Amino acid sequence: MTSSRRLEQRVREDLAFRYLAGGATPDHWTLNAFRTRHAEAMNGLFVQVVEVARGLGMARLGHVAIDSTRVRANASRRRMETREKLQKRLAHTRRAIRRWQRQCDAADPDEAPGTEVEANYAERLEEQLHETQQKLEKLHQLGARQLSQTDPESRFLHQADGYVLGYTADLAVSDDHLIVAQRTTQAVSDGASLLPLVDRVMETCGEWPDEVSADSAFFSGPNVIGLETRGIEGFVPDAHLTGELKKHRGPLKCAGDSPEHVRMRARLRSPAGQARYRRRQALVEPVIGALKEQRGLRRFRLRGLRKVAVELALASTAFNLTRMWRCSARA
Repeated sequence: MTSSRRLEQRVREDLAFRYLAGGATPDHWTLNAFRTRHAEAMNGLFVQVVEVARGLGMARLGHVAIDSTRVRANASRRRMETREKLQKRLAHTRRAIRRWQRQCDAADPDEAPGTEVEANYAERLEEQLHETQQKLEKLHQLGARQLSQTDPESRFLHQADGYVLGYTADLAVSDDHLIVAQRTTQAVSDGASLLPLVDRVMETCGEWPDEVSADSAFFSGPNVIGLETRGIEGFVPDAHLTGELKKHRGPLKCAGDSPEHVRMRARLRSPAGQARYRRRQALVEPVIGALKEQRGLRRFRLRGLRKVAVELALASTAFNLTRMWRCSARA
């Protein structure tokens, strides 16, 4: 349950929720403020839960599967600030400021000074000019042509059925289907996310995984070298090798590739390596499916990168707690 309004209602009506709240009845404003104010603590809570799981012999790092998914932002695709609109608004504001200056210059100096309403109008024009210039600069820095009005930090990201306005959620899942690292980014591609997520696994668990698998979207030469430098066996095929493994293409010689790339290709071409790579699909994709279908993570409720990162951390923590409870119940 991710809606603060729904939580407020259940805390007042549901006995189990009232017990968990210790008799307190916070409203949805208080719940939202708490979640926003303690963003760092929420990420710390995720780490603590993983530490507890490892203390119970779970969250094993023999093989860690990595994948990403696009999550829609709480923003409308129709309310966009395009470069053309901003440039027209900037020109319009500058013309309004020049007209105002001409009126002030033409005014009789012996007359009484302008009213407070006129002074506020001039201030609003200056604020609008500054705000529009900032948005144009941001678009230039991002290399983008449009920006969301409701959530300026969201991005248009490509997925299987087209483009979605949202964020990228990266997950690293252990051999026993526990999330051992998570992060939310604005990345439009996955190539730069592999090593930072592997480093997050180290920060969370205190050790490197033995093996890491990811699909070809995460492949790059520096990523292959980085995994081997960390003493990790990587199973991250390039696009051609993916086609070869799916029987779409014939074998490709590795002339000119780095030694690390050559070794990874040989590893993935072996029957054992192909079995390890197929393990990735069985580990991380069911977790993403559970978060989206069961936990409602198809769309973030909050706005802004920092706030949606808290949502992902809370969803990952709740998933891990449920998974730990089920595994202990079976034992």
